[in-house]
Amino acid sequence: MNIVYLKGQFMASEKATVSPFDRGFLFGDSVYEVVPYFRGIGFRLQEHIARLEHSLRAVRIQADTDWAGLMDELVQRNGGGNMSVYLQVTRGDCGSRSHSYDASLRPTVFACCAPVRNFAAVPAEDVVGISAIVTADLRWHRCDIKSTGLLPNILVLQQARDHRADEALLLRDGVLTEGTSCNLFVVRQGVIYTPKRSSDILGGITRELVLGLADANGMQYQEVDIDYDSLMSADEVWISSSTRGVVPVTRVDHSPIGSGNKGPVWARMFELLARYQQQLMTGE
Repeated sequence: MNIVYLKGQFMASEKATVSPFDRGFLFGDSVYEVVPYFRGIGFRLQEHIARLEHSLRAVRIQADTDWAGLMDELVQRNGGGNMSVYLQVTRGDCGSRSHSYDASLRPTVFACCAPVRNFAAVPAEDVVGISAIVTADLRWHRCDIKSTGLLPNILVLQQARDHRADEALLLRDGVLTEGTSCNLFVVRQGVIYTPKRSSDILGGITRELVLGLADANGMQYQEVDIDYDSLMSADEVWISSSTRGVVPVTRVDHSPIGSGNKGPVWARMFELLARYQQQLMTGE
């Protein structure tokens, strides 16, 4: 039985209902967070919570909740192990459809979880590179807020699927921003490059970890603007996310990146990230 959390209670998923006048349903007036748990331990849990609280402040939703306790218990109630927790906070049930809202609305908090693959359990040599397309970034200009308004992301990911690709990389004003649910890295002559942190991208939890691991292990990196030509002439391209780790992109717009194979800088970062995760789970 799948257990979810809704409005202060844990319950079977089939018993969870939300009002049609909830502003999350009507307007996408809500934010969310996704936190992977490996062996029942939250992956950079406090960093995910800090990003959730940033999103809440940015849209002026006040929700006084023990986020860590909620997610820990939800994972335990669903059997523990490797799970991905989805947490959504809407502005609440307004009782009617109106663009304006009363500041006294009580937020609706919902959480569910599902099994997730441990990306670090696969040897680097068995990781398969993915393909991507580049397309226009049509999202709003506050991508640092993890809003549930994901229709542009959904449409461009389907566009990628139509082109038999796995991911879409987004281009705005001639500059790459990120993927549909991931951050972007390119490698040239051994140096890692990633788009500069701004309101046009989501500050990825694993993105920040990758940069920290690079710094701690003498790997050069720069946060810069990346244009299409720089992407296509790169030696390596990767994406990162908390549920997928670092994933090599070996083809973009049907053309090979570098040799068309996984690169040595990616392999080194994959090893570092897997080791970090192992230490998190075992303390060793």
